[in-house]
Amino acid sequence: MQFPKFNLQEFEKSEGVQRQKLSVQLDNICRNTGFLVLDGHGVPNEIIATQWKVVSDFFALPNAKKQEVVVPYAGYPYGWIGPNKEALAASKGEKTPPDLKESFNGGPLTIPVGIKDARAYDFCYKPTIWPQMDGFKEAWCEYYREMEGLAKRVMSAFAEALDLQPNFFDGYIKNPISALRALNYPATTEVTEEGQQRAGAHTDYGSLTILLPQPGTSGLQINQNGNWLDVPAEENCFIINLGDLMELWTSGRWVSTLHRVVARPHQAQRKSLAFFHQPDWDAEITSIRSRDGSTVLSGPYLMNKFISTNIKFLMRRGYKRL
Repeated sequence: MQFPKFNLQEFEKSEGVQRQKLSVQLDNICRNTGFLVLDGHGVPNEIIATQWKVVSDFFALPNAKKQEVVVPYAGYPYGWIGPNKEALAASKGEKTPPDLKESFNGGPLTIPVGIKDARAYDFCYKPTIWPQMDGFKEAWCEYYREMEGLAKRVMSAFAEALDLQPNFFDGYIKNPISALRALNYPATTEVTEEGQQRAGAHTDYGSLTILLPQPGTSGLQINQNGNWLDVPAEENCFIINLGDLMELWTSGRWVSTLHRVVARPHQAQRKSLAFFHQPDWDAEITSIRSRDGSTVLSGPYLMNKFISTNIKFLMRRGYKRL
């Protein structure tokens, strides 16, 4: 198949019949694959280049240096997570060897006041543990802000694709609890353990993910009708995919697609940046198409998803499924 591609700026500048045509195109992509290559995103090249540089410099450090910003305990959301610490396929109930990756993770840049549920501050608003590297925090935060803005624009386009007003989602994303993750997949020699991947097969939890793979690299795949299809890593393009919350929000009209980063022998190192967009902690997510009245709260929904893959540790800390 020709992988679906969508030009955001072309859509934003369009009017009338052309805008409706592009809305239908976006709706069909979200129904059929839940993944698309995003062109015309408008994120400045220099911000992307600076982010790549600081992330690459960080992953080039020896592990002993990266250990200075390691997550302080299993389940802490932000900081460095070293190799052999995660197995994403566990979120789908599959037991596999640890994924062949490491990551650095950062959370929201601002902390809103007045959230009544104290777990929001204990879960989503823990401090990011910053490396003591010149320019790292500044570049990371600038890129994060660009992703927040891009996510809002994509959500507006999504609204029109669902025959809603362009500002439909605005009230749900005033203080989104989004996270940014930089991933490093070291070069492989041999895949020695059966079922081991760079990232095991999983779906994302939230509304959407903005992924920036290292251009020209390969490995990201989506599952379509039982077949694994490669996702291209095009120069100056992002990849957008829907999460479980968006599938729920649209009553299954749109799909949160199973995907993985496959491990093969003798692969080169690969890096990517993933921005996981999530509505406000207390946003009430009610199915757009259904009248059954079922509602989930964004933050507790995300936390329950997280608990499902970290249940033993978090239960010891007093969390309970909601």
